[in-house]
Amino acid sequence: MTKLSVNINKIATLRNARGGNVPDVIQAAKDLERFGAQGITIHPRPDERHIRYQDARDLKPVVKTELNIEGNPIDKFTNLVLEVIPAQVTLVPDGPDAITSNAGWDTVKHRDYLKDVIATFKAKGIRTSIFVDPDPEMVAGAAETGTDRVELYTESYAVAYAKGDKDAVLPFAEAARIAHEHGLGVNAGHDLSLDNLAYFKQHVPHLLEVSIGHALISEALYLGLEKVVNMYLERLK
Repeated sequence: MTKLSVNINKIATLRNARGGNVPDVIQAAKDLERFGAQGITIHPRPDERHIRYQDARDLKPVVKTELNIEGNPIDKFTNLVLEVIPAQVTLVPDGPDAITSNAGWDTVKHRDYLKDVIATFKAKGIRTSIFVDPDPEMVAGAAETGTDRVELYTESYAVAYAKGDKDAVLPFAEAARIAHEHGLGVNAGHDLSLDNLAYFKQHVPHLLEVSIGHALISEALYLGLEKVVNMYLERLK
């Protein structure tokens, strides 16, 4: 079964909008695991506009499944990951002013840089994943960096699927196949939702994990958090 890792950035956004500690990000992570989530994802950014660096430190002893920390491996981020030692670090090439992740790595152009960063994390026993577009060259290039996994950037699929274009899943199926051939694990994330997840799961082989935040939290506003988590789990069976 593909694992569901819930990104809790949006819960932190709500908290930060009012100050104080409501909603409680740490308690939310505990509850999500209790409801069935198989991982917790956070993506701290340099301005800490949602998840704060201290949240990562506070979550480490609390998360009993897998803590996944995403981000661009600038020095501040790298130091945080090496301090916290999560189960997985996902490297994302987003700029400091990016609203959300909007592109995968050029694993050919940045191969040597990624090799150095990945070696640093793996020396501490941290599983590594690289955010990539469903491009065969970029997936094959990821294998040259020493990473354990790739995370397929799924926005193009989500946008096309909403317009009725189900063939948009085909590049992702091929990318997953290539990743598997190169010995890489396959994760996926960005704009996956209750509407498009099951079809993606059915057609993309070797899918180990999906990371979902914005859609899941938005849907939970209407349906309830526990119910939504279990609805996602049902679609991943």
